[in-house]
Amino acid sequence: MKKTLLLSLFTLLLISCTGGKTENKQETAEATTSEQTVATADASTVNVYYFHGKQRCKTCITVGDLTAKTIKEAYQGNENVKFIEVDTSDKQFEDLVEKYEVSWNALIIAKGDQSVNLTEQAFANAINTPDVLVKLIKEEVNKNLN
Repeated sequence: MKKTLLLSLFTLLLISCTGGKTENKQETAEATTSEQTVATADASTVNVYYFHGKQRCKTCITVGDLTAKTIKEAYQGNENVKFIEVDTSDKQFEDLVEKYEVSWNALIIAKGDQSVNLTEQAFANAINTPDVLVKLIKEEVNKNLN
């Protein structure tokens, strides 16, 4: 019963994302760095990908912001951990979108050819229990650093 309710809420959240406000293009440009073009097959780097479309709801924005903040604060100076924001509508990321079979928003932690999809947990926790999401992100990144 609990899983059904969570799945229903998650589905409703994804549907509501299409009606969300768009992020300021200048903010998106500032968040976009040269690190986003990092090679995806580098086996020594843990890539934390946040995939999103042009329109994002409050939860979508929170997932991205919280993930970026977590990586920046917890792994500052660690060149083996990178946060990469991916606008799924941008042609330059077409290969990544296809590789991870992303059709909407997604939070994926990858190292080499191994990856874990944290999307469901991210959207379930970002707003009401962000500390749970932060802990989960750190756990998964740390697993991949060892």
